[in-house]
Amino acid sequence: MTTSTSLDELHHEYGSKATAVEPGGAEPIPLEDRHGKPSQMFWTWVSPNMEFATIFVGVIAVLFFGLTFWQAVAAIVIGNALGAISHGVLTSWGPERGLAQMVLSRRPFGYRGNVLPAGINAIVAGVGWFAVNAISGALALSALTGWNGYLCLVIGVVLMLVVAFLGYNFVHLFERFAFPVLVVIFLAGMAVILPATQTGPVGDAVPGGFWIALGASFGYTAGWNPYAADYSRYLPPAAAKRSGIYAGIGNFLSSTVLQVAGAAAVTAVGVANWNGANPTGSYISLMPGWLGGITLLAIFIGAISANALNLYSAAMSFAAVGLHLPTAFARAVIALVVGLAGLVVAIFTLDHVEVYEGFLLLIAYWIGPWLGVVFADRVLDKTTTSDLTPFTSTRHVNLAGPIAMAIAMVVSIALFSNQQLYVGVLASAFPAIGDITFEIGFVLAFGLYAALRPALSRRTAAAA
Repeated sequence: MTTSTSLDELHHEYGSKATAVEPGGAEPIPLEDRHGKPSQMFWTWVSPNMEFATIFVGVIAVLFFGLTFWQAVAAIVIGNALGAISHGVLTSWGPERGLAQMVLSRRPFGYRGNVLPAGINAIVAGVGWFAVNAISGALALSALTGWNGYLCLVIGVVLMLVVAFLGYNFVHLFERFAFPVLVVIFLAGMAVILPATQTGPVGDAVPGGFWIALGASFGYTAGWNPYAADYSRYLPPAAAKRSGIYAGIGNFLSSTVLQVAGAAAVTAVGVANWNGANPTGSYISLMPGWLGGITLLAIFIGAISANALNLYSAAMSFAAVGLHLPTAFARAVIALVVGLAGLVVAIFTLDHVEVYEGFLLLIAYWIGPWLGVVFADRVLDKTTTSDLTPFTSTRHVNLAGPIAMAIAMVVSIALFSNQQLYVGVLASAFPAIGDITFEIGFVLAFGLYAALRPALSRRTAAAA
């Protein structure tokens, strides 16, 4: 029996069993093993955003950038809309070929060149986002129970590992049951916070603050883009379009509602009274004690929802790089290893939540150029959906992708970055432009790929 046949049989046995461990790694899902409904994409992308990390994006729009409530709302809506639209489009690609998002990235980047985006995503998802969400969940559980923060961190990580280890079906099941609980609790909190909102100026506005806040909102919502097809690839091809619509709407609504709640909370508490060392405490201070308590519980559950996806997709990205393990359950093993590495990072950064703002913007910096490349490739490529060669062949080469992405990243960051860690040349000279790194990165990568791919293809053909 060959390895391929064995995996096919394992996928068939896996079916829709929620408590079984998902087999395989980055292989395409056979048509006969597809299952699920496109509507499940809605709660799968609502639940992970029901956490304090989402709220904090709205907090920084007012607290750090000095926007008024309505200015913050505008930046949040526009940034989230851009990220959600691209997320819906990418989700619709999963059912077409039954491939994960970073495996689909092999066509525009080549099998080896795909190490650039897939490697970045594996580190960002499995270490960066995992640490941020694990910390926010641990702090919430510690505030609720009075337990030691490190103990709460370990408890949360164990639960996150269980969900991600079991895989695709259990991830969807967990998000489905978390969905109504999280939505009800967070909406109840908003019902208390919104009436206390102050719409006037609350602090000194930062030059270009609107665009920086917009970039942070986009960075958060688009941060899910490299995962999109991972959670739709088991759906039948006919569900492609509807799965994208449900995913985009779910991602937009959940991100926008909670970010608006964060902006409203800062105006209600007051910038001078906001506790930067304990932002969760400031947020729930507006609520009755009982509601504050269950909100802390919801924040903890939301962190599990988010990190289940972070670990799962980090494992898929490592598999997409070409990492092979001598087991039929490679993805599950990778998820376990990545989760433990993320725990170590979270332990050392538990008391340094202030790095979150810069982290959000850094995410937008690489995703913008990556999106430019994959969308340009989609426009240019006419390969039929039945042809999997560009996604599975180790001999597939496409230098246009990594070149375009690398150049776009370097140029956009060097000129337009505007954050704590680094301010670009043009952003420093003209601070009113804020931070438009992701927009420039997207446009530049799109144009470079569109120009380089035909030229490099002709050169390769001539050499052959």
